[in-house]
Amino acid sequence: MTGPKTNERPGTRAVLRYSRMSASKARQVLDLIRGADVERANEILRATPREAATVVAKVLGSAVANAVHNDGLDAEELYVSACYADEGSTLKRWRPRARGRATRIRRRTCHITVIVSRLPEERLARQRAEREASGAQRSRRVAESRRRADLSGRLSRRRAAAEVARAEEAAAAEAAAAEAEAEAEAAGENEVEEDEDAGAEAAAEDLAGDEDEQDDDAEDDADEDEGEEK
Repeated sequence: MTGPKTNERPGTRAVLRYSRMSASKARQVLDLIRGADVERANEILRATPREAATVVAKVLGSAVANAVHNDGLDAEELYVSACYADEGSTLKRWRPRARGRATRIRRRTCHITVIVSRLPEERLARQRAEREASGAQRSRRVAESRRRADLSGRLSRRRAAAEVARAEEAAAAEAAAAEAEAEAEAAGENEVEEDEDAGAEAAAEDLAGDEDEQDDDAEDDADEDEGEEK
């Protein structure tokens, strides 16, 4: 028993007609995404370095958009159920050659068809389980990174607090040293002032003693003069 006809395959389709490339080049790319889910197919097409990959990616995007807007399906639950390239008309061109001859050039075209359908329930369940597992792993990684960030933040805050404390201690030590120097200078100035006061008092006492001696000498001279006059 033969399979369903090309135009009777179930699913949502998108067709690009008269693409200016050969069907063989398009089929090499279509073979890579057949049976893959839409996300995986897009990743494969982005990583394929062929010119047909860009064209096939546009057709795939059109098929997904048709399924979402026309059939109300979820884009994350779709996969490439069928994809094929049919030969289109061939454009004849001519190239001049030697001795007045001409060579035929065949410009091939093709019709690219991509059909997307909803994934079976088994694959959907497996896909959900994988996403949940990856989400749990991602949440654990995020939690671990946040914990490390918090730990590093606490360590940095502790280092900053320790640096601030050391700076305050150094400032306090400098202030205490400055106060001690100021007190020492003040004490030295007081001692100098006391020495100066003591020297001034001693000089005043010496002057007073000299004046008393002079007065006594003057009195003695006056007494001697009075005695001689008598």
